[in-house]
Amino acid sequence: MISRLAFMVPGSLRQATGGYRYDARLVDGLRERGWQVGVHELAGQFPEGDDLARQSLDEALAALPDGHAVVIDGLALGNLGEVAAPHAERLDITGLVHHPLGDEAGLASSLSEQLLSREAQILNRLQRIVVTSPFTARRLAELGVDATPITIVEPGVEAAPPAESAWPAAASQAPRLLCVATLTPRKGHLMLLEALAALRHRDWHLECIGDDRRDVSHGHAIRERIAALGLEERVTLSGSLDEHALAEAYQQSDLVLVPSWYEGYGMVVTEALAHGLPLVATLGGALRDTVPAAASWRVEPGDSGAFAAALDQWWCDEAREPRRRAAIEARASLVSWDTVVTRFAGALSLASTMPGAGNE
Repeated sequence: MISRLAFMVPGSLRQATGGYRYDARLVDGLRERGWQVGVHELAGQFPEGDDLARQSLDEALAALPDGHAVVIDGLALGNLGEVAAPHAERLDITGLVHHPLGDEAGLASSLSEQLLSREAQILNRLQRIVVTSPFTARRLAELGVDATPITIVEPGVEAAPPAESAWPAAASQAPRLLCVATLTPRKGHLMLLEALAALRHRDWHLECIGDDRRDVSHGHAIRERIAALGLEERVTLSGSLDEHALAEAYQQSDLVLVPSWYEGYGMVVTEALAHGLPLVATLGGALRDTVPAAASWRVEPGDSGAFAAALDQWWCDEAREPRRRAAIEARASLVSWDTVVTRFAGALSLASTMPGAGNE
C-alpha cells in the first residue's frame, strides 16, 4: 500500500485557483491520514516549460529512489513529456489532469495541436491518470490516451450554510453578483462585462474574485473594458482571497456567474451550490455536466447576448425562486473533501506494476 508520495506542482502549492486548491486539499488530506507527502514546488515557467522548468522537474524526479510514488500536476507535465519520460520506467508516476493544456482558450491552432499531442504521448507512458471530471476523461480518450488507466476523482466542497441572499428583501441594496475566476481569457470576463453592460437598467453590483497576476496583460484588458463601458462604480476586482474570505464572499452574494469558455470541472459550481446559490453559467467544457439545469440558467460560451438574457430572468420571482430552492436542495448531494481524498488514495493503488512502490 502506498504511503509515501512525492507531489509535484509548478510554483507554490498554495495558490488561489481551483486546480491548486484541489491539489492542496489532497496533500493536506493525505497527510492527515498519516501519509508522508513531500511537496515539490517546481521553478520555471509553466506550462510553457522553459529551461529552468525542465531542470527543476528533471532534478526533482532524479532525486527519487526507484519505485517511489509520484503525482505530477498536468500543468507541470503536459509540455515536458521528454523530461518525465526517462523517469517513467523506474518511478510510479500518476498524472493529475485538470484539463488538457492544448484546450486553453486563446492558443493558436498549431500550438494547441502540438500541446495536445505532446501531452497524450507522455500520459500514455505513465502508471495511471487521475482526472477531475468525466468530461476530461472523455477528452483524453478523444486525444488517444488509451494505454494508461484513468480514474475520475471530482473535487469536493466544504459544508456551508445557505447564503444570506438579502435581495429582494433588502430592496435598497443592489443585488450582489459574484464571479470567482482567475483573470485569464478562458474565464470569459470580457464577455461577462458586455452582458452586464446590456443590463444597465437593472440594479446590480459585481465582485470578481481571482488572481489578476497570472496574465497581467489580460488583467489590464479587463480593467480597460470596465472603464470603456463606464462600469467602474459597479464592478469590483478583488484579486485573490484566502479560503475564509472567499467563503464569506459566497455567503454575502445573491447569484454566481460563470462565463467561462471552457472548464475541466469548475469548482465554483459546487461552491455556489454549497451556499445554496443559483448560477448563470455557460456550457463550456465540463460545465455542461457539472452545472445543474434546475439550479441555473445555462447558455453557450461566448454569447454575451444570451448570457445577458439569461441573467435578466433572475430578476423575475417566478424564475428565480425555483432555481434558488433547487440550489439549496442540491447541497445535500455534494461530496466532502474527505471522500475525495479517500477516492484519490484508492486511485493511487490502481495498476501499479512496481512492487513496493512508495511503501514504507
